[in-house]
Amino acid sequence: MTRVTDDHGDPAAGPLDVAHLRLVVLLVALLNLGYFGVELTLALVSGSVSLLADSADFLEDTAVNLLVVLALGWPLAQRAAMGKAMAAVLLAPAAVAGWQAVQRLGDPVAPRVVPLVLASLGAIAVNGTCAWLLARVHRHGGSLSRAAFLSARNDVLVGVAIIVMGGVTAATGSGWPDLVLGLAIVALAVIAAREVWEVSEEERLAARAIAGDVG
Repeated sequence: MTRVTDDHGDPAAGPLDVAHLRLVVLLVALLNLGYFGVELTLALVSGSVSLLADSADFLEDTAVNLLVVLALGWPLAQRAAMGKAMAAVLLAPAAVAGWQAVQRLGDPVAPRVVPLVLASLGAIAVNGTCAWLLARVHRHGGSLSRAAFLSARNDVLVGVAIIVMGGVTAATGSGWPDLVLGLAIVALAVIAAREVWEVSEEERLAARAIAGDVG
């Protein structure tokens, strides 16, 4: 039975069946794919920049988790390379949010609050479930499963922030809170991408050290 272990020497993270880890990550991918269509529809209805960026993030999460499913069990060096690719993928929602924010800087329009809040409540439920599932296994897959966990964790925070933004929008009638939150989503994506890149670099160095020992 193939197993993976924590690559950072964490004694709390013992060996884990790769098949079980793949099943968990695949379930997370399907949850993200299913809610992508829901949030995209509500983002278009509400006219929210931040919600549109968050819906794109659900599609990005689907891709990340499917890549994790494929790459688990690969040699350390290959996992490090895939981890760096994941870091780049994590920046996709930042590009979407940034582009939409730039397009609306001249005339920010306040989004419709009710569909925005409903979509965010659903997103929090889905992302909270995904984060809970991944929290139990994310130490076992190195940079790959860490990318999936960080993405789900950040999405819960984004969902809460969107609801708060909806309240501010309802009170002020301004479209600026939506644009500001879009920029915050950019910042979260950049931070997560940097963390995943750092972990994958540690894996690359570990793979080189192992190769040197063998040689």
